[in-house]
Amino acid sequence: MKAVILDRDGVINQDSDHYIRSVQEWQPIPGSIEAIARLSRSGWAVAVCTNQSGIARGYFSQDILEEMHCRLRQLVRNAGGQVDGIFVCPHGPDDHCGCRKPEPGLLLQASKELGFPLSGVPVIGDAERDLVAARVVGARPILVLTGKGRRTLERGAAGDAVIFPDLAAAVESLLQYD
Repeated sequence: MKAVILDRDGVINQDSDHYIRSVQEWQPIPGSIEAIARLSRSGWAVAVCTNQSGIARGYFSQDILEEMHCRLRQLVRNAGGQVDGIFVCPHGPDDHCGCRKPEPGLLLQASKELGFPLSGVPVIGDAERDLVAARVVGARPILVLTGKGRRTLERGAAGDAVIFPDLAAAVESLLQYD
């Protein structure tokens, strides 16, 4: 099974240093929805693994988060694809859980629930924590320059990650060598 793991904020949708707190604030990055649909139509399993500490901080509820994810799923469906799983860490940075990236818990959960091995799986993110989580499980780190991606690159945190301007370009490359 071909699979890909995507971060959410800054990869699929616009990011905010003040958190995405409502469905209205959840705005897709141009080309991202179509890119996810292309992967899905090409037989790839698509997992989204996202830290959402705004829940622990009281900025939004689990219900609001679910509304955002329903919108994501619907937009991808409308584009002819599907999101196979969305895996969320609702904890804050001081909770010391195993699911908050850079810990690998969310990636391990996606692998187990969707039934794919993590070795070599592309993990597309915009932050160092996404890349670290990918490396820990032997996945392939890919950095996009949307969201926090440029800052990640400027800090020298990309390491061995392949770099693309956005999710659409990363997906184009994945499908080209599929």
